[in-house]
Amino acid sequence: MAFRDHSSRLLFSALLCTALSTAAPVRADGVSSYGTPGLIDMPSATTTKDGTLNWTSSFLNGHTRNTLHFQISPRLSGVFRYSILKDFFSGAYSNLYDRSFDLHYQISDETRRLPAFAFGLRDFGGTGIFGAEYIVASKHFLGDKLTVTGGLGWGRLASFGGFSNPLGALSESFKRRPVFTGNILETGRVSFDRFFRGDAAFFGGLEYQYNDRLRLVMEYSSDAYRTEAQRMGFEHRSPLNFGLNYKMRDNLTLNAFVVGGAQAGLGFTYTIDPRAPRAPGGVERDTPVLTPRAEIAALGWAVEDIDASRNRLSAELNQNGLVLESYAQSGTTAQIVMQNTRYRADAEALGRAARVMANTLPADLDSFEITLAKQGMPVSRTTIRRTDLHELEHAWDGAWQSFVRADIADATERLRPDAHAYPRLQWDLLPYFRTSLFDPDSPVRMDLGLAASAGYHIAPGFSIHAVIRQKVVGTLDQSTRISNSVLPHVRSDAPLYDKLQGPQVARLTADYLFRPGNDLYGRVSAGYFEPMFAGISSEVLWYPQGSRLALGAELNYVSQRDPYSRMGLTDYNIATGHASAYYDFGNSYRGQLDVGRYLAGDWGGTLTLTREFDNGFKIGAFMTLTDVSFAEFGEGSFDKGLMFSIPLDWITGEPNRTGFGQTIRPIQRDGGARLSVANRLYQEVRSSNASDLEHQWGKFWR
Repeated sequence: MAFRDHSSRLLFSALLCTALSTAAPVRADGVSSYGTPGLIDMPSATTTKDGTLNWTSSFLNGHTRNTLHFQISPRLSGVFRYSILKDFFSGAYSNLYDRSFDLHYQISDETRRLPAFAFGLRDFGGTGIFGAEYIVASKHFLGDKLTVTGGLGWGRLASFGGFSNPLGALSESFKRRPVFTGNILETGRVSFDRFFRGDAAFFGGLEYQYNDRLRLVMEYSSDAYRTEAQRMGFEHRSPLNFGLNYKMRDNLTLNAFVVGGAQAGLGFTYTIDPRAPRAPGGVERDTPVLTPRAEIAALGWAVEDIDASRNRLSAELNQNGLVLESYAQSGTTAQIVMQNTRYRADAEALGRAARVMANTLPADLDSFEITLAKQGMPVSRTTIRRTDLHELEHAWDGAWQSFVRADIADATERLRPDAHAYPRLQWDLLPYFRTSLFDPDSPVRMDLGLAASAGYHIAPGFSIHAVIRQKVVGTLDQSTRISNSVLPHVRSDAPLYDKLQGPQVARLTADYLFRPGNDLYGRVSAGYFEPMFAGISSEVLWYPQGSRLALGAELNYVSQRDPYSRMGLTDYNIATGHASAYYDFGNSYRGQLDVGRYLAGDWGGTLTLTREFDNGFKIGAFMTLTDVSFAEFGEGSFDKGLMFSIPLDWITGEPNRTGFGQTIRPIQRDGGARLSVANRLYQEVRSSNASDLEHQWGKFWR
């Protein structure tokens, strides 16, 4: 909308007056319309709070930007942006749906005398519509009320007021910036040959924190909006932009701004702090309080009456969401094998189990051995002394003292299951949703429906699992896009599978998990792994207790499922598999490298980096490079994306081991496609390994 329009001026004035008359929360540095730390369009050298997520949407004269920003570390942040530019092209499909990635790194902190310095890359792996690089400095004055920013930009940030690149003194190559040709096959590539090349230009601005809610912004912009002016009728009369940010709540900020002296825009930023759960403190069932040992002794429970002890223990564990699979006694030691079905942190399950044992077993038993099992397969064995429980229950550092005194060891073998422990059936009927993102014909498609899942556990480690989905409403079946991939269509034909009507078998597998030796885990699975593939899968994992490093290998032989029948298979068969390395870098950072053969027969590797908070909230990014060339891969050039996972207990506060997540890919093609298997060993056993138990031990006394 043009700002010279009278109604736009009235709207802007009304927002300003409302903001000036209100006060409340705390000041935080601004976020630009690009969703990154900055002024209006220009970046600043500030950062957001470490670990936080920002969602920013900005609306400016047919130009919409939707940005997900994550503060990866105190200095480094990353961005995925999805922009819609109306009437960018001529013809039937006139809108441009653009996906882009940014990085922003703060080189140094602000000091009493010096500003903070940062540099960044905009749209370094997309079409280059917003492609730019910058170096910027920011300094606070007047008790942090005033922020002054100045910087040097390249690419789009040198389209107004540009001059010869000063880096040209180092090499002539810095004076020329290759132009994006517009070829769709070039999208998704990292344009190293464009970084900090071509003309440069100065930009800068001021931010004034008027009160706790309102921030006023003025900037000198080096972005001339040339592309929008040529294609969309965008008016650019002045390099001066003006804006205001109004903090409605601690996590919601509204933005209004004027760009180019002629265009008015609106937007908002919503902030999520993964370390701040929606229900702080949780609302789980009351913690079992330890009954004094003398009172237990006075009850006269006989050590020899094992059946009575087992019955008391099983009933109370069940009340706490823990399944007793085996119980035995050896001298003064009580031994159990249990399955944790309720608590995301196995350390909390251990703490509750130990207190339940102290309250339900004869006083003569002084040592408790608790084996944590996953689908009946033993993972780790923790030994806790009864006297330590009573001594540390009210100690101010009781959790960590109890960790030091506990003995956590590998559990290659397990007790024989008790009668009635197997077989057992678990089932659920829950709503589900599936999404398809970034189809140019319809950027968001979604199906909603019901998913019935069941697990029939026949014996320790051996089970059958099924997931059947019935769509209730949705649009995934409306896609008319036909794959043009030159590779086997292992993923690009996904829309065909969404057109099948009626109940769909998403998973039907028989799985056997076992321990082949010390520090080793094994899995063999067969059946329908996912909507697109069925076959047989085998895996082995080496993961010592307390180790940061785990190594695995997987081998699969699969057939593609027929998209036109429920259980049929096509004649496309392939052997696929990977060698994998998993590493815990500490401070919530984890990495994974998978190298091997993918579903389309290509060979290569996938690197995944994640930040996983102690409450289970996970955010990560991945990229896959294989021997498929960028041209053969097609649009996007190679497989890459973001992913996040939100534990349900983070939202509700109720203890729960489930959650929901989403993988965001700019585009799904056939290169670098990996088989989806529900119970890969590292994720299956990790929470019961001594390494994760140590991370989560603060919940032992919950």
